[in-house]
Amino acid sequence: MEGDNIRIDGARLWDSLMQMAKIGPGVAGGNNRQTLTDADAEGRRLFQGWCEDAGMTMSVDRMGNMFMRHEGTDTDADPVYIGSHLDTQPTGGKYDGVLGVLSGLEVIRAIRDMGLKTRRPIVVTNWTNEEGTRFAPAMLASGVYAGIHDEDFANSREDADGKKFGDELDRIGWRGDDPVGGRPMHAMFEYHIEQGPILEAENKQIGVVTHGQGLWWLQVTLTGKDAHTGSTPMNMRVNAGLGMARIIEMVHRVAMAHQPDAVGAVGQANVYPNSRNVIPGKAVFTIDIRSPELEKLNAMRAEIEAEAPKIAEELGLGIEIEPVGHFDPVTFDPGLVEVVRSAAEHLGYSHMNIVSGAGHDACWINRVAPTVMIMCPCVDGLSHNEAEEISPEWASAGADVLLHAVLEAAEVVR
Repeated sequence: MEGDNIRIDGARLWDSLMQMAKIGPGVAGGNNRQTLTDADAEGRRLFQGWCEDAGMTMSVDRMGNMFMRHEGTDTDADPVYIGSHLDTQPTGGKYDGVLGVLSGLEVIRAIRDMGLKTRRPIVVTNWTNEEGTRFAPAMLASGVYAGIHDEDFANSREDADGKKFGDELDRIGWRGDDPVGGRPMHAMFEYHIEQGPILEAENKQIGVVTHGQGLWWLQVTLTGKDAHTGSTPMNMRVNAGLGMARIIEMVHRVAMAHQPDAVGAVGQANVYPNSRNVIPGKAVFTIDIRSPELEKLNAMRAEIEAEAPKIAEELGLGIEIEPVGHFDPVTFDPGLVEVVRSAAEHLGYSHMNIVSGAGHDACWINRVAPTVMIMCPCVDGLSHNEAEEISPEWASAGADVLLHAVLEAAEVVR
């Protein structure tokens, strides 16, 4: 383990975060830099320029994943990767994903500043379309990398305007020539804000991420009959909105019945025709259930898929349920978990084990290479919101741990 005087430049990291936040600004202090938009392209160019200024070389694969390489003394050694994402939610914060990418850049800058050399190369990665808001599912390009999805599937994904992922990737000029996947990886680190309240509540600076929750997204379509809200008798209504409300309540009840370590909600919902004086004849919404325990996750899905049709039948509604997103619970590499924990202890940062409540690119890369995550707190656990906030001190502490963990994995040359 390197000396505790080896640190990143916290002020430089924070300045990089603030400079990136100027690209794709939101309306309330955050960011709207959705994947494969012009703002995404501009953010990529800024990141590329910074990396090249730090002596790194770029390659890009056919999914637009950016790989910025800092050479090691052994050019044939399997590299250590640091990766996260630059894309944001439509009303996203300045740190979700971005902190991990720019902290990777800061690790390389710090290594160069201090004249350190590592045997293994280090590669900082920006994974395309982690958020999945514009093009579902989430973690799309890292999923292709890990063999979860194929390229045709990814390229055919459409946004709300019918624009295809592949066409938009070509339009912004960020489709590379490299094949997707198959890169040798000694390890991958992903540094991220917690997106939950635990670290702040426990007054811990570092989350050592041991596991990631599994997830099911179930898209439900209810079909009833459009009718006038004022002239249709209550007993003659076929109300898709009412069915949606009852299913949402049922999802909450199922999640509560599987405590601890289970969550469930509906975050995306649409009713049609969405008029003030028309009873909805159609409702389309997505159920999001998660747990770090596979048996519990699948049990919740089974209960929901059994109960929802009963609710629909009682109200005279048609129902379709389609799985539109899934990953099993993740166990991160125990050896890398210990490297992160040791780095936090060596640096004197308070820390605790934590389970990631959100999906991340590391969850897919864990399928093909040893992977681990590091987390820092965020204020009130708020994320996917323009009010998302962290402190410069929190950002620096996690980046210091990342630096030391990466140096350990990449093998400093004495």
